[in-house]
Amino acid sequence: MAVYCRWRRVGRPTRWLWSGGYTRAMSGPVIRTDIVDVYVFRLAGQVASVSGTRQNARGVEFLQLRRSTGRMAGTWQPVMGHIEMGLGGATGETAVAAALREMAEETGYRLGDGLVGLWQLESVHTYFLAAEDCVMMSPCFAAQVDSLHEPVLDEAHDAHRWVPRDRVDRLFTWPGQRVAIGQVVRDILPAVVGDGLMDEAQAAVARALRINPTG
Repeated sequence: MAVYCRWRRVGRPTRWLWSGGYTRAMSGPVIRTDIVDVYVFRLAGQVASVSGTRQNARGVEFLQLRRSTGRMAGTWQPVMGHIEMGLGGATGETAVAAALREMAEETGYRLGDGLVGLWQLESVHTYFLAAEDCVMMSPCFAAQVDSLHEPVLDEAHDAHRWVPRDRVDRLFTWPGQRVAIGQVVRDILPAVVGDGLMDEAQAAVARALRINPTG
């Protein structure tokens, strides 16, 4: 999309005022960035270590919700939702705010109620929707929750399941979702598990990706 801007000269001494601009759509699909994906995970297993009891990375489970409405009804998906626009010219949500809100609405997980940590993923989930002739570019997040809280579903979902790490490739339908979970496993889980096997570069990546949910 090409953007054209106009300025006009007004009065003496000369002042320059913005007089608007316009966009000219080029051929090709529309690009949208107004949907977020949140990959909720928990540490389900425990193993003994020299320093005591610690979580086992192989016990990681990822949350899927079954859609009960819309064209995706009957499919299993991670937490997903739209970034809300501001009303009356107000600034809309950030992607982080949308991720936290959608997770709270769809699962009940929030700060002080099951949510342990939040991370951004470096990858963006990109896919094409032929029915709408658009390319979606969805910011992705990972959210750790504790194993004591089960999700409380909203009306848009009728079931949930926890997918073990070794069944992700089988049960997560879309390639982009499996890629995102691969990044969670590679870049985030070692820091969460704290197995002492991370080098400083890996630890720096995990710290850089971590988000403070309170802003």
